[in-house]
Amino acid sequence: MATIFTNNTMIENYIPIFIVLAIGVVFAVATVMSSVIFGPQRPNREKLSTYESGMKPVGSTHERVSVKYYLVAMFFIIFDLEVIFVYPWAIQFKRLFNEIGSAVFFSMLIFLIVLELGYLYAYKKGGFKWD
Repeated sequence: MATIFTNNTMIENYIPIFIVLAIGVVFAVATVMSSVIFGPQRPNREKLSTYESGMKPVGSTHERVSVKYYLVAMFFIIFDLEVIFVYPWAIQFKRLFNEIGSAVFFSMLIFLIVLELGYLYAYKKGGFKWD
């Protein structure tokens, strides 16, 4: 026997998810607002000052940040992307190769080449030189 689903029955399946999302949003807003309402509000000069790892702030906030800071962030993102995509691909490579063929290998090769271009850019900018 085949059952015919209408749009109404499919939407009804998502009602519990919407309820959980609504409860989560209400809880988050209530938690933040309760800390504002019930928390102690005693601002003073020390509390309102800039916090910089427990030390007195040095210099202006408008100083330029070294490019190496951004290069380290780029290394992190590139490495994360490689691990997130390559590890599961390597685990399933034999099965995927048998089902799809060599396109599996070449698509990952292209992906890795694009990521390695990021490493090459960082190398050219001197990101691997730690002075």
